[in-house]
Amino acid sequence: MSPNPPQSPNPAKPSKSSPVHPFDLLAVDGLLTDEEREIRRTVRAMADRELRPHVADWFERGAVPARELARRLGSVGVLGMHLEGYGCAGTNAVAYGLACLELEAVDSGLRSLVSVQGSLAMYAIWKYGSEEQKQQWLPGMAAGEYIGCFGLTEPDAGSDPGSMRTRAKRDGGDWVLNGTKMWITNGSVADVAVVWARTDDGVRGFLVPAGTPGFRAPEIKQKLSLRASVTSELVLEDVRLPADAMLPAARGLSGPLGCLNEARFGIVFGALGAARDCLETALAYAGDRIVFDRSLASYQLTQQKLADMSLELGKGMLLALHLGRLKDAGSLSPEQVSVGKLNNVREAIAIARECRTILGANGITLEYPVMRHANNLESVLTYEGTSEVHSLVVGKALTGESAFR
Repeated sequence: MSPNPPQSPNPAKPSKSSPVHPFDLLAVDGLLTDEEREIRRTVRAMADRELRPHVADWFERGAVPARELARRLGSVGVLGMHLEGYGCAGTNAVAYGLACLELEAVDSGLRSLVSVQGSLAMYAIWKYGSEEQKQQWLPGMAAGEYIGCFGLTEPDAGSDPGSMRTRAKRDGGDWVLNGTKMWITNGSVADVAVVWARTDDGVRGFLVPAGTPGFRAPEIKQKLSLRASVTSELVLEDVRLPADAMLPAARGLSGPLGCLNEARFGIVFGALGAARDCLETALAYAGDRIVFDRSLASYQLTQQKLADMSLELGKGMLLALHLGRLKDAGSLSPEQVSVGKLNNVREAIAIARECRTILGANGITLEYPVMRHANNLESVLTYEGTSEVHSLVVGKALTGESAFR
């Protein structure tokens, strides 16, 4: 008998198995409750039906129907959804994070609208406002009838809000505000701005209604990122406000920084939505694209990229869920939020860039969402705390030494 029997002239090709979703590799769905999955499904269905078909056009034009969007988002309950009372849904933190993920899977600008409305403007009023202020603004903001913005960042004070120059001075029974805020999401369409200013009693927050004399909010144009989002400057020139415009329970930088932690938590989940959409697009494209008579997905180098990206996406999702459970238990610390924001945004932008290579030249067009997500994530990388700042927050937690000053 021959030691090497003849081979079949047509050896059978390895059978092709059914592909799995990147999140299914780590069985992420099994970590969610039925209510969390239902909220995710509802937001995803609305986003796919009403937002995704238009977002490339909004991005290209640099214009978005913010008021219409706010009312629609309010009708499905996502504005301030993690807050209790005043028309808010009162969901848990994980459900809010999943909603942010689904919105950012369409576009970071849309998640930014929701984050600024709910986790910055509404949260500031809910956490630090008087009962009269809460009753006046929160029900309308939850419904999307009123839009809010959050004025902290200034032209010369971004990562260092303690260097803000905006001042509020007493004049009889009133406050008079002067200063400039920069890179303010929702600013030009906002009905009320939460503005932080220096006073003789430290940093305090004020509610500035649109139309107040001396208050302007010109829109910032010619952006290359977050184009499906309204970004503005706030200009305050002798803006006179009554005494009850001040948020009574916010004193010092702990007020605005507490709001930022709320918004950063949404980013921990949201950035993964952009990454997931890029990866899903790359997987579908690689499966359909034929290169040298084979699908692009069948090549080892492509599979290496897809495996690495799926690994980082899954790890980021597990981190986000863990932080969400900590938040719901009331034990989430600011440095843990920094870990989540630092890791998940960094990995999301790396995934977006790698997916672009799989799509080749097609990856730079608005026919596919990948370059749009990558451009948006350039903003997400630096707003609500740059990667450098979050690295230093983590470094301080590890060493006990502050590197900020």
